[in-house]
This record gives sequence, C-alpha cells and structure tokens, in this order.
Amino acid sequence: MISESQGSGSRANGAVKPVIGIIGMGDMGRMYARRLHAGGAGMIYVCDLPEKYSALQEEFADTGIIALPDGHAVSRLSDFIVYSVEAAHIGACVKEYGPSTKVGATVAGQTSVKAPEKQAFETYLPQDCAVVSLHSLHGPGVTTEGQPLIIIHHRGPKDRVTMVEDIFRCFKSRYVYLSYEEHDMVTANTQAVTHAAFLSMGTAWHKSSAYPWETTRYVSGVEVVKVNITLRIYSAKWHVYAGLAILNPAAQAQIQQYARSASELFKLMVQNKGDELGERVWGAREKVFGWTRDQEGGGEGEGRRGPILLSEDVLDQFSLGKAGGAEKERERSSNSHLSLLAMVDCWAKLGIRPYEHLDVAGTPVFMLWIGVAEYLFRSPALLTSSIQAALSDRIHRPDDIEFVVAARGWSECVTFGNFDLYRTRFEETAAFFAPRFEEATKLGSKMIKVIQDAQRAKTETSEAQ
Repeated sequence: MISESQGSGSRANGAVKPVIGIIGMGDMGRMYARRLHAGGAGMIYVCDLPEKYSALQEEFADTGIIALPDGHAVSRLSDFIVYSVEAAHIGACVKEYGPSTKVGATVAGQTSVKAPEKQAFETYLPQDCAVVSLHSLHGPGVTTEGQPLIIIHHRGPKDRVTMVEDIFRCFKSRYVYLSYEEHDMVTANTQAVTHAAFLSMGTAWHKSSAYPWETTRYVSGVEVVKVNITLRIYSAKWHVYAGLAILNPAAQAQIQQYARSASELFKLMVQNKGDELGERVWGAREKVFGWTRDQEGGGEGEGRRGPILLSEDVLDQFSLGKAGGAEKERERSSNSHLSLLAMVDCWAKLGIRPYEHLDVAGTPVFMLWIGVAEYLFRSPALLTSSIQAALSDRIHRPDDIEFVVAARGWSECVTFGNFDLYRTRFEETAAFFAPRFEEATKLGSKMIKVIQDAQRAKTETSEAQ
C-alpha cells in the first residue's frame, strides 16, 4: 500500500508545497531547478556526482536552491524526486540512491528513453513510493511554454499526478499523458529516423572535408533547413541521441531499416533502374502521407493542416552561405535528396506514419525535422525532379556515396550498442562543425519563429473565416 503522506513540505500562502529533489545537475537538471524555483516552488534540493558538490554549492549559493552531497541526502529529504541522469546510467543511479527514498515519496525520471528507467524503478525503488515520471520534449535552451511535457502515471494514487501537474504549472507546458511503452514508441517513431538522417548528413560532410555552405549546392531553400537541423543536432550533447538510439528497441530497428533504405535506394540509382526507383518512392509517399501519385500534398484526407515549411524564397534568408541566380537554380533542382527519400522509404517499410504523433510530440524542432521530408514529398513536381536527379545527376553523387557509408556506420554503431563508439563518431563530427554552431543556432531559432508565426497567422485566418 502506498502511503498518502507527502511529508512536511514547505508552507507558502497557507499551502504546503512538496519538497523537490533533483538528482543529476546536467543541463536539464539545472533548467528544471532554476525554472521551478523561479516559478515559486517550495524547497529544492539538488545533487550531482559527489566530487562536484563544492562547485554546486558555490554555484547555487544564495539562490534558494540547496546543494547536497549526494543522492542519499536528496532522497531522504524530498517528497518529489526527479532523476535527471543519462538513460545509460539510470540503473546504477537508482540502485545506489533508490533505497534511501523517503517513505511515501513520489519519484520521476527525466530520461529520453523510458524502458531502462522503468526497469530501474521497479527493481530498486521501495514499494511504498509512487512513480509519476516525466519527459520534457525539448532541450534546456528552449522555452518550456507551450512545449509537450510527457507525464507517465506508472503507480501510486491519482492525486500524485495532480501534485506533479501543480509543481510544473509554472512551466506553462502542454501536458501529454502516456504510458512508459507509449512514450518509447512515440519518441522512436518521431525521432529515431530523423536523428539517423541528419547525423548521417553531418558525418558525410565531415568525411568529405566540406562545409556544405561553402558550395552553392546547400545554401538555398530546403537545403537551408537540412544544414541548420544538422548543425543544431551536433551542437547538443552526444548522449541525448545515443540513449534513444541504443536503449530503445523500437529505435534500433528503425535505424537499421533507415540504413537499408539508403543503401537499397542508392543501388537503384547507380544501376539506373528508374522504374523500380520511381515505384518505390511514389509508393512510400502514398503509404506515409496518403497522397496518390498525381495528387498535390494537402488534399483530401489531410484535414486543414497546411505545410510545415514555407516557400524556398523565405527559407533562403536563413542560409549560412550564398548562391547566385542561374547556378543556384540549376544546382537546387539537381539534388536527389537521398537522405529524405530514405527517411520516407524507411517509414513506409515499417508502417510508420509519424504525422499521427504531431499533436503529442509536435515541438518546433521536431516539426522542422519532419517538415523537411514533407516539403519534398508534398509536391509531385519536386519529387519527380528528385527522382530524375537520383538517376542522372553526378554533382551530388560523391556526397550520396559518403552519406550511404555514414548511415551504415551509424546503424552498426547502434546495433553493437557501443556508447564509446557512438560518442567518438559524434564528437569528431561536432568538432568539425563547431565554428558555425552559434551562427546556425541563431539562424535556426529565427527560422522556427518565422514558421511558427506563419502557422499561427494561417490558423487565426481560418478560425476567423
């Protein structure tokens, strides 16, 4: 039986607020602590590795956030405990500190992969504590307002969910309620393939020793989005993507299929099997988006949702490089977009329709990830041009070769479950692109805002009509 007691808490305006504990003070742990404190939460205790205790004390001195020596101390004092650690380390961390959990406390994990978290909580937490877990579907530098906050009620009284909702009210996030299993399936379906695509793009450019914005091939229209997303991914921490890829079984299968899709499509390209390539690409379009071959995207069956991305002329303003007139138009139209063809082909092979998850996981960054594939497949003319380029264009062929090799490499890394290899591959490419991270992040943020404003304006116009 789970105790209903929430401990002494702290009192403000006559109401008792639960004492909050955060174990793990990486970027997300710090974001949680600071935003909860700014939002008027009660007492907040935090900890990180024991050797970081002194530095943590100094950082949070006189802030109202109290650093403690380790997770034992945090667990003993807190009514609501959040494990904000890497998915690969959640088992060891809960094994160490779980037995010290305060009687009747509520425990959550802020990991991107929930299968290891669920196993750790069920194995090492006392039976008298509740589990109401979390996942903010955004990075620490993104505003929490309007973003999806997954809440998972795994065990314990329903009022614990209410308590968690009240604690995070200050985030102004959009609550989405899932089970552990549903969470991992949704995140795999919306992120695994897109991560694989853009990670592979970055590795391909790195191995080619070529910054994409230094040629006229990747500085306009949809290419702008591809470059900005790739740099945005590589500017983050490697473990954010490694955990999802390696520890989520659904994600592993999808990444393996993505590599197969890239390889098989490329073989059709170099063998000049146009009929087979076209049949496969158009078939994938219909399976994933529901659009027939001659139908413009956005027709019957899609409801009132408009395209995610904007016109190429608007996207051009967010380029890291410059291209001129005729040459720009020639090279823009010649790209096979193999990375995007493989993305949709992979979804089709696995029977995945990621658009079904837009309402759940529709963060601005995710909308960009999926929107760039939608942009290509929405227009029959653009997709026809892409297929023709795949068969005849030689300008991008070296890049396509590097891309297929990169996709295979990432797939093997995930299949082997090798975190060290994953980190090495990621950080080598990240170091290559590092000089442009700040500029790309700023441009990417502006692009997201322009897209959001345009979508909001369309919605308001439709509602007014």
